[in-house]
Amino acid sequence: MNVKRGEIWLVNLNPTLGAEIQKTRPVVVVNSNSIGVLPIRLVAPITEWKDYFLGNIWHVKLEPNSANGLTKPSAVDTLQLRGIDTLRFIRKLGEVSPQMMKAIIVAITAVIQY
Repeated sequence: MNVKRGEIWLVNLNPTLGAEIQKTRPVVVVNSNSIGVLPIRLVAPITEWKDYFLGNIWHVKLEPNSANGLTKPSAVDTLQLRGIDTLRFIRKLGEVSPQMMKAIIVAITAVIQY
């Protein structure tokens, strides 16, 4: 399966434990295309946008459009990065713009205090 950075895919995140984000939901692929030999991708899950996310540096707002394939205002949750096998990937929904990818990377950088 050819899964690339910046793409949004519908994936099955179950099973999970505790407060980990769960269900079948969209994710954005954040790892470099040139890293790794295993069928593992580093992803940030996408959840429905809530107004109280505004003050959170780890939530990046995504508006739905034809390029990203989302149907409602959403948030990329960069605090819940996760490496997952490509067997969990169901179908590609779309992709984020280069500008949005930069915003996601800035949020990841803030989370890890680089």
